[in-house]
Amino acid sequence: MKTIDDLGDLRGKRVLVRSDFNVPLDGTTITDDGRIRAALPTLTALLDAGARVVVTAHLGRPKGEPDPKYSLAPVATRLGELLGRPVALAEDVVGESARATVAALEDGELALLENIRFDARETSKDEAERGALADELAALADVFVSDGFGVVHRKQASVYDVALRLPHAAGSLVRAEVEALRKAVEDPERPYVVVLGGSKVSDKLGVIANLLTKADKLLIGGGMVFTFLKAQGHEVGSSLLEEDQVEAVRGYLAQAQESGVEIVLPTDIVVADAFAADAPHDTVAADAIPAGRMGLDIGPRSAELFREAILGARTIAWNGPMGVFEFPAFAEGTRAVAQALVDTEGFSIVGGGDSAAAVRTLGFDEAGFGHISTGGGASLELLEGKTLPGIAVLED
Repeated sequence: MKTIDDLGDLRGKRVLVRSDFNVPLDGTTITDDGRIRAALPTLTALLDAGARVVVTAHLGRPKGEPDPKYSLAPVATRLGELLGRPVALAEDVVGESARATVAALEDGELALLENIRFDARETSKDEAERGALADELAALADVFVSDGFGVVHRKQASVYDVALRLPHAAGSLVRAEVEALRKAVEDPERPYVVVLGGSKVSDKLGVIANLLTKADKLLIGGGMVFTFLKAQGHEVGSSLLEEDQVEAVRGYLAQAQESGVEIVLPTDIVVADAFAADAPHDTVAADAIPAGRMGLDIGPRSAELFREAILGARTIAWNGPMGVFEFPAFAEGTRAVAQALVDTEGFSIVGGGDSAAAVRTLGFDEAGFGHISTGGGASLELLEGKTLPGIAVLED
């Protein structure tokens, strides 16, 4: 992939940057600006080079039409604060306001186009429709820089099609993400341990299948663990369970045994009377979850078991929390895994989405991890061994 340096002198050039600003909001307040901060190195480098920077990004799922609830206005404000310079926000995606806003840019200035998903063509399955939007985006710029790792697994107009129309390069964020994740996928230093959590096993079936041919150990926590426990013949009370995946998981357990990959399941579970922060709770053996009670975290013995496995590894990839970390009473399993990744001498990768959010919510210093991804779905698909269209289109 070409870098920004490969694009030559950018002074006075209009550079279209696809960033990932899909940040969590409470009304109009950004509750986690991690993705905005992750974009700063590329944007700063372009501004310092004298480029006229035009950023396109999405926020939420506005269903292909303008929706004030998903305006990028809060992002423009926060980005301006972090950059220490004004950020002009166009009132539309590629319309009259976007064209006028871009035309008004001087060297070393930045404008943000309104939410790209306000235009239904962005996510269209029809190549001609996506292409028409990509043509309008390309008309606003001289070159394209892809720096939104959280969307590179999507074949969308601002991610894929526009790269076919302009000289292009990968931003520093995308390059760092791909290099880190490929380190785990293609030639990991061993032992290679993968920690999987989150709510649904169905979201990670492809990842599990791929990792059974690559990893040395899989540590399973979060809501998905109850489908594994059920596949082993244990009762799981009222815990989250995907009955339709029990047979598939049973097959993975057998495949792991045949291939010599160790699947490590919790030995104890923190169970509660209800899904609530203040619900009465205690710890029980993983094979003795009482009827009517639900598991909301791995237990302390399991946390220590997982810690030992992580500390004994040379490469560790983590995707998905161990419990409902948003509730303090059920955050200790996730905290223990995060702390083990900080303490290990191996190379640690934190998948995006909830795992990255947990690291910040629980107060960890991000510098303590080898790499924290900004893209949950994209990092999962790389771990699954898939080709990502937004990366493939840059590799020329």
